Amino acid sequence: MSSVLISLGANMPGAWGVPLETLRQAISELRRLSLTVDNVSALYETEPVGGISQPRYLNAVIAAKASISPATLLRRLKQVERRAGRRLGVRWGPRPLDLDIIDFAGTRYGWPQGRRQRGRLVLPHPEAHRRAFVLVPLLDVAPHWRHPVLGTSARILLARAGPQRRGVRRVLDSRWIMCDQAIS
Repeated sequence: MSSVLISLGANMPGAWGVPLETLRQAISELRRLSLTVDNVSALYETEPVGGISQPRYLNAVIAAKASISPATLLRRLKQVERRAGRRLGVRWGPRPLDLDIIDFAGTRYGWPQGRRQRGRLVLPHPEAHRRAFVLVPLLDVAPHWRHPVLGTSARILLARAGPQRRGVRRVLDSRWIMCDQAIS
């Protein structure tokens, strides 16, 4: 079994309901994909990236064990996104579900990356080290994680993100999967 970190995000209703319901259903779906979910971060409300006017996101990160290859996991994550209602759209646009492999057992694949191609596997995730909305919840589930290529800790990477961190606000603790509290 390989250790995996997966980020989850949603900012619009989809086939499974509002973003909070979608993220809960996504974790249920991930448990059916040959993944053992070990830990789930708190839930964070975050500013969207990319300059497109859209609602704030809900984001989380899970730590899991996988008995499948990274490529198979990526294909299955994309299938889950489609079942949740995601369709190809504007880059960095709103979406009912976004699932990304942040790290797969320290695997380095496709680095250094050149121009990124949609659907092409790059590990670790090529933007994770720059994104506070990934690094903050990642620290909940993997506080000692180091970027496999850069060799830098998540804490240092987050410090480098600077003011971006202000756009990340914890809204529910790790029990958000089970609670009935509404998030607007």
